[in-house]
Amino acid sequence: MLFLLNDVILTIEGAKHTPRIPGRKLKALNFNAVSRLGQELYAEEPLLHKVNHERACRLASLVIAKAPAINAALFLAPRRGCSPAEVVMQYCHVDFELMARLVRRQLAGELDTLATDREVWRRLAA
Repeated sequence: MLFLLNDVILTIEGAKHTPRIPGRKLKALNFNAVSRLGQELYAEEPLLHKVNHERACRLASLVIAKAPAINAALFLAPRRGCSPAEVVMQYCHVDFELMARLVRRQLAGELDTLATDREVWRRLAA
């Protein structure tokens, strides 16, 4: 499954990135807890999606496990070491055609923050 994390397309491959949480604990973990975890991870490392692929995939897997309709997440930390509450987050569903275009751009080395913002997050739209 493809998942857009900020401006990087991740390929989530079933069992390889299945959350390493026992079944009962995973069921008890709600979507808000997953969001808080994402905020904590990004407060610690604002470029998590670029510098720690494995951890980014695990976060994406948790999002998918709790909200299967979501295939894109944006976490923005103002600086390394900030409070997790300062990390802004946004989720959405990116349709198949757009995700395919984004993958092609990433493979060509043309996918960046500005491109994903224009196509998906629309933070800079004026």
